[in-house]
Amino acid sequence: MMGHVVALDFGATSGRVILGEVARDHLRMHVTGRFPNRPVNVRGRLHWDVLALWQGAIDGLTVALREAPEVSSIATDTWGVDYGLLRGGTLLGNPSHYRDERTNAVVDRVQGRMPHPEQYARAGIQFMPINTIYQLAAEADDELLAMADRALLMPDLFTYWLSGEEVAERTMASTTGLMDVHTREWSDELLRVSDVPAGLLAPLVDPGTRVGALQLDVARQVRASSPIEIVAVGSHDTASAVAAVPMESGAAAFISCGTWGLVGVELEHPVVTDEARELGFTNEAGVDGRILLMHNVMGLWVLSETVRGWELAGEQISLQALLDAAAAVTREMPVFDVNDARFLPPGDMPARIAEWCAERGLQAPQTQAEIARSIIESLAQAFADAALRAGRIGGVPTSSIHIVGGGSQNQLLCQRTADRAGLPVLAGPVEATALGSVLVQARTMGHIDGTLDSLRDLVRRTHTPVRFDPRTRG
Repeated sequence: MMGHVVALDFGATSGRVILGEVARDHLRMHVTGRFPNRPVNVRGRLHWDVLALWQGAIDGLTVALREAPEVSSIATDTWGVDYGLLRGGTLLGNPSHYRDERTNAVVDRVQGRMPHPEQYARAGIQFMPINTIYQLAAEADDELLAMADRALLMPDLFTYWLSGEEVAERTMASTTGLMDVHTREWSDELLRVSDVPAGLLAPLVDPGTRVGALQLDVARQVRASSPIEIVAVGSHDTASAVAAVPMESGAAAFISCGTWGLVGVELEHPVVTDEARELGFTNEAGVDGRILLMHNVMGLWVLSETVRGWELAGEQISLQALLDAAAAVTREMPVFDVNDARFLPPGDMPARIAEWCAERGLQAPQTQAEIARSIIESLAQAFADAALRAGRIGGVPTSSIHIVGGGSQNQLLCQRTADRAGLPVLAGPVEATALGSVLVQARTMGHIDGTLDSLRDLVRRTHTPVRFDPRTRG
């Protein structure tokens, strides 16, 4: 029988409400709500406008339930590491944005209590100053933690507003640097070094858990006519995206490409060797107990922020025309380190690229087409390097690379990644994150059944990827 579920998919730049229709040989989705996710700068601090996101979700849910009153479940996924602080169930303020620089002051203190190699041995998470372990330490300095009795990670905050239940879904928890990658439980030692009070974090649950029923006040707002279950899926958007990658597990690398590019392989057990740590690999939880050995690459953020800057200056930019012009550039463009910390905050990306090049005696790209081509080449090289290293470190004989998410629509990026890796790239589906949420929900609610590989087989049978074979090396 046909089942209907709803995915609330909050990305770092936009949010969507997606109605999924699922049966044994059928998988289709339809967007019923789309809204921007704009960070807000208040007194030098960067925040998420979480109430605007909630209203966007309510509006999209109302449309979805009007189109399919028989919806059986709803689930939320978001970007990683961020959270809301609550007291007595009330949000204490808009959650801080991971690009806010307040964590810089506490990194040395936290690592003085437990050096990163020791943190890595327990959590398996690569060092990034945006990690939750450092964010919560910064909150302790601001004395906000003393006011809070609960911290809910971003998808769990929306799950709480939908269901009234406080939980911490494991794939999202694994992004924090506070969960033991071996036991998959909160680590007392890691909580201690970040000054997190006992009991601040919610109990952990796995993807596929029925959390509770849609609260009556929300049901009235969205005009629900029958009971709806709130389900925990791979609530870190990368975990849901990887669940929908139509790959053969153990034979391919994946790239979930949006604002960030998460590049890696899927394993049964974490890899916490010195080599993995030194190369910046992270071990995050996936659906059905899998481990995602990944490297965080800056992703399309650099390109989108570049375009945003040009548009703020009054220029009209067609992204496709820009990419076509970039593809026509014949001069060899500099390949810069997209993971350089200078590219993390919002700002003038072309100036930062020029600065990076000047420091190394390289000629910086000059025209818009050259700047875009330099960004694409740099991303492709970073993707290729990370995919090949992940396969080697994880012991996966990588024969292809799957790109899903928004980046799978960028043909130049896909082709140049194939060229630089020397491996075929299979692009799509674009909506992998929502597909992963829909599939896990549908299985939880009994509309379909089977293993993670069975879910991927359904994706393969309903979504055909575009193949890019390598043409030139490097």
